[in-house]
Amino acid sequence: MTGLLEGKVAIVTGGTSGIGLATVERFVKEGAKVAIGDIQDELGRSITERLGDSVAYIHTDVTDEAAIEALVAGTVERFGKLDVMYNNAGAQGDASAMTDITSEGFDKTIALLTRSVLLGHKYAARQFKAQGTGGSIISTASAAGLQGGWSAAAYTVAKHAVVGVVRQSVAELSPLGIRSNAIAPGIIMTPIMARSFGVPMEQSEEFASFLAERLGSTQPSGRVGFADDIAKVATFLASDLSEYVAGTVIPVDGGATAITQGSFATDVVAAAQEFAAR
Repeated sequence: MTGLLEGKVAIVTGGTSGIGLATVERFVKEGAKVAIGDIQDELGRSITERLGDSVAYIHTDVTDEAAIEALVAGTVERFGKLDVMYNNAGAQGDASAMTDITSEGFDKTIALLTRSVLLGHKYAARQFKAQGTGGSIISTASAAGLQGGWSAAAYTVAKHAVVGVVRQSVAELSPLGIRSNAIAPGIIMTPIMARSFGVPMEQSEEFASFLAERLGSTQPSGRVGFADDIAKVATFLASDLSEYVAGTVIPVDGGATAITQGSFATDVVAAAQEFAAR
């Protein structure tokens, strides 16, 4: 792929690490200008220094509506317009079981993983409408948004709700030339995996390599996924190649959600415990 996003301006939330960073790098490689919305300021500054004038970093807490509005406004001020909004920021959230979860923990998870996506749609759509250009909105859902048992209750519910946002957008936004789609990653080796199991961030790469080796054979495709697997699909959805694609949720999971999950949920916990005991 070369120049697929030439002339486009994109926002990527959660763009300083993992899937977000891989997407920023690929978008820039394909010719886009990119604004990163994140709370990791030091990483944001280092990325802009490395990638140059094609990238801007704007401190953004996506649980704050005013911050999302400011992110869109700041992007347009810097680059003149907006073509793509990628709602990607997220974390594990409340990992409690249903019998232990609190209203506070659930609400915080929903605010981060679902409300931020809805508000990302709101402000991107307003900008697209003002421009009269239409645009592409992409959101990170999850295999946990397609099936139960992949994660904790709050995360599973929140990601199912992301799918609802995407589908509702077809009714409300498609007539405006705005298309919304989601990507549902399966097992992707990113820092969020380490955080989910309490592994120190300085060991996140080692942990990811360990899981990739230990669990690859349990996946239908024979390997786990990596951040760039998601970035490639995001690039397609951001580009004009997908101009007639709307309201879809694309699993990027090596086929895992197409079959019975089997013992993966217990396999990954066992592997994490083995890593911690070394």
